[in-house]
Amino acid sequence: MGISVKHLVGLAAGLLVAIMTSQVAHGQAQHVRWDIISLNPPTDFTADPGGIASALASDGSKIVVTGAGTFVAPAGGSGTSSGVTGGGTWETFTAGNVSTGNGTYWVTGLVRWEQAPGFLPTPPFLDNIGDPAERSAGLAVLRIQYSDGERGILVVSCHLVGTPDSVFEGITASKGFVDYFNSQAPIPGVDANRTLFHVRQ
Repeated sequence: MGISVKHLVGLAAGLLVAIMTSQVAHGQAQHVRWDIISLNPPTDFTADPGGIASALASDGSKIVVTGAGTFVAPAGGSGTSSGVTGGGTWETFTAGNVSTGNGTYWVTGLVRWEQAPGFLPTPPFLDNIGDPAERSAGLAVLRIQYSDGERGILVVSCHLVGTPDSVFEGITASKGFVDYFNSQAPIPGVDANRTLFHVRQ
């Protein structure tokens, strides 16, 4: 989500609930929805599906993706999930911002899911995606297939209020032999590089 917490006070109780929920849910299978969202604080505090996110390779080349999907995470977070759905679009660019390809991708498997502490207060944030009570921070590692025949990994990471700073906000991805490992952090006033999970038991 990538938000500033300077204007948020009195939210310690909500954070404690989020941590306790994460701990209780650790041993249970979880039904998770992930989204690359459209959100543009400080002018727009409504989370909508259909956002974009990007990451850079070592030479400055870039991949830009959209996407959403669901999966059922086995207890413990890893292992094969038969419940994966979703995908999105992709486009790659040179370091000089020249497009080098585009298409669609779809999710073929879950590698790992880890729920993280953190929450998103309502107000000011509204949610046009799912139940606000199910919003969650976390890390999902997904196997994906690209429409041009290449395969890769999509990492979706969500940082909310109270999430440790070691958790980044946004995505990284691999495509064939290229690793777009450098996630692009969200910037206030720019509608990009924000993600959100919704988790139910």
